[in-house]
Amino acid sequence: MTGEFRAALDDKGRLLIPTKLKTEIAGDTVILTKGIDRCLWLFSNPKWEIFSKTVQESVGMFNQRDLMIQRRIIGSALELDVDKAGRIGISALLREHAGLAKDCVVVGIRNYLEIWDEAAYAAYQKMIDENIGSLVGELNVSWPKE
Repeated sequence: MTGEFRAALDDKGRLLIPTKLKTEIAGDTVILTKGIDRCLWLFSNPKWEIFSKTVQESVGMFNQRDLMIQRRIIGSALELDVDKAGRIGISALLREHAGLAKDCVVVGIRNYLEIWDEAAYAAYQKMIDENIGSLVGELNVSWPKE
């Protein structure tokens, strides 16, 4: 799942999952949760099972930092039905967290989707554009030999 797509919330707070991305999501339900940035993360159920299990196995129950991470990501997760039109209803709490009002951007990040307010995403992208040289310079990646 990759790409950036424009979408809009309707008057009932529903978002139409872009058709190209909808085909990547198996089933009639998805998991929606708060992302690390001011966005939402949307997972198919199988990807959520892998992700949430990985998070829970890598954090402790008696460490305050780990509890905060679990509460933020796991605790705010909701299972949502995908209607016949391919829409999901986003709760008021999750819309508020991401600052979603009307115009949104849906971004494919390989194993999950991010849902951003369009203006917030544009500002975020501008910050990335201004810092991309140093961000890439910090990567420790080498191109595989053929």
